[in-house]
Amino acid sequence: MPELSRSEVLAYVAANVRRLRTRRFTQQQLEAATGLDVQYIRKIEGGRVNITVDTLRRLANALGVAPGALLRKARLSPAKPGRPRKRSVRQAR
Repeated sequence: MPELSRSEVLAYVAANVRRLRTRRFTQQQLEAATGLDVQYIRKIEGGRVNITVDTLRRLANALGVAPGALLRKARLSPAKPGRPRKRSVRQAR
C-alpha cells in the first residue's frame, strides 16, 4: 500500500467534511453542532489545518458518520468564490 502524505490525508478529510456538511448544514450550523469556530471549520474544509482526533470525533458525530468515513479517499473540489445564490421561493398560485 502506498504511503500517504500528510497533505493527502488532510485533503481527504477536507473533501469529506465539505461534502457531508453541505448536505445538512451551513458552516455556522456546524459550528453550533461541534463547538468549533467557523474560521477553524473553513480551514479544515480547505485542508489547511492538521486536526486532532477529538476534532475528528466531534465532526463525525455532528455529521452522523463514523470517524473513519472522514478519512476515506476523496477529491477536494475547488470552492466557489463568493456567497451562494439565494434559492428562489415559488409562491403557490
